[in-house]
Amino acid sequence: MSVTAGLRLAWSRLGPILAWSLFTGLIGLIIRKIEERVGFVGRWVIGLIGLAWSVASVFAVPIIVAGSEGANPLRILRTSAATLKKTWGESLLGYLGLQFGGLLVLLGSVVLLGVAVALSIAMQTAWIIAVTAAVWLLGLIVFSYLLNVAGQVYRGALYLYAAEGTVPGPFDAEQMKAAWKMKAGGKPAG
Repeated sequence: MSVTAGLRLAWSRLGPILAWSLFTGLIGLIIRKIEERVGFVGRWVIGLIGLAWSVASVFAVPIIVAGSEGANPLRILRTSAATLKKTWGESLLGYLGLQFGGLLVLLGSVVLLGVAVALSIAMQTAWIIAVTAAVWLLGLIVFSYLLNVAGQVYRGALYLYAAEGTVPGPFDAEQMKAAWKMKAGGKPAG
């Protein structure tokens, strides 16, 4: 899909995008406000509620892109949670694995930044820190963007496979089957 086609698609789904954005912003605000007012155990419980919210809404963006649920955020959330419930399994682990891989790259880059700082101190020159910090920050921004895009593509492909049983390109059937741990019935939800 070209950038122009993507922007056209987003414009055609502006209502659901805005409704979902407002809904998730409100939920996030409510969770944060409650977290601020409760003690340690309450924060832990609210954190679990936030995690459940994140898991339940994992397919919201692909549902909006597919345009199957209109602009009703509650219906979008219900469809996302139902799709996940029907096909619960290794897909979430695959997505979390993608995020964990990103975390490992981030930690590795912090180690490299630390080495550059140590080298700069040992050589008594500040330019190494400045150049390394600038390159590190730019790399971090680009990497975060690419990781987010990869996560959205992964979730979109898994949603299409789970909801419609179709294998989106460039994936193949074996990759999609490996991503899902099927419940009884042996086929994705649909």
